[in-house]
Amino acid sequence: MLTLENQNLDISAIQTLALNLSKELKVGDVVLLKGDLGVGKTTFCRFLINNLYFLNNLSNPNSINSPTFPILLTYDLIAYEIYHYDLYRIKSIKELEQLDFFENINNSITFIEWPELLINYPLNHKYYLINMDLYSDTKRTINITYNEI
Repeated sequence: MLTLENQNLDISAIQTLALNLSKELKVGDVVLLKGDLGVGKTTFCRFLINNLYFLNNLSNPNSINSPTFPILLTYDLIAYEIYHYDLYRIKSIKELEQLDFFENINNSITFIEWPELLINYPLNHKYYLINMDLYSDTKRTINITYNEI
């Protein structure tokens, strides 16, 4: 399990961190990405997704966008899927249930931007909580905690 405390990282170090985290992820794992608008949550997800494709000997997807408008984007890695959620506009657990959210996370690796709705909700899954803060124009302060059920 990868953890990190108050590390100020530039983009190159963040790419390395994403590769190391990608190597740890298993089906059923959830990654919650918390931070202000523009701090780099989607960029971090992009690194993770590309790394998972690489680790599975697959060509990277043509594009990895923010799921802000569709709420969910999926990526097929043959053996499993990646679910990439943006919960910015989701206001209740009931809305998540309507998206089959809780069923989807069982057989996938799930990335969730704007996870505040879920922070105190019992997910019943192992998950990483990644807090990202702006340190400077070129660096982010990153904290990663790993939570088991």
